[in-house]
Amino acid sequence: MPKENKSRYAMMGLLSICPGSGYDIKKFMEKSTSNFWSESYGQIYPMLKKLVDEGLAVSRAEKQEGKPDRYVYTLTERGRQELQRWLLEPVEEAPERNELLLKLFFGQQVDVPDNIEHVQRFRQLNVELLEKYRGIEAHLKDICKDQQELAYSLITVRYGIHRCLALLNWCDETLETLQTLVEIDAARD
Repeated sequence: MPKENKSRYAMMGLLSICPGSGYDIKKFMEKSTSNFWSESYGQIYPMLKKLVDEGLAVSRAEKQEGKPDRYVYTLTERGRQELQRWLLEPVEEAPERNELLLKLFFGQQVDVPDNIEHVQRFRQLNVELLEKYRGIEAHLKDICKDQQELAYSLITVRYGIHRCLALLNWCDETLETLQTLVEIDAARD
């Protein structure tokens, strides 16, 4: 059975919040879902066309002075029902692809300090992400007046915070393990 394209549901979900052009959707995504789900313009525009072709969205042209028409997409009632149907389905688990873990799995092929450097870089990235997510959390608490909107927004940003904290703990543990290997190597020499 072919794997279902989840991009269609991302587009429908975004249109359910704010109808707009492909450009508007991309910009909204950058400010909302980009930490856990993003799409390129090359994915957005064909998917919007497909949603219209399937009757799940409609588009209307808006005239712009000195520019090409701007096409604004809106979710149809049928599209809203399809989105709701999908939202009720169980989440499909997909295997994670993680280059760092792949490199560490084969880590015996290089010197331990090289592996330490990979983990240290990954740790720094997660320190920066944690700071970013905490900033987003504070910003959301300042701007969201609707409790439901705030709750659902915080659920996703808190996932990022907890994930970073867990990964930082893993990095520290891994760095200790790798440092032990450095000491074992030094004792052999």
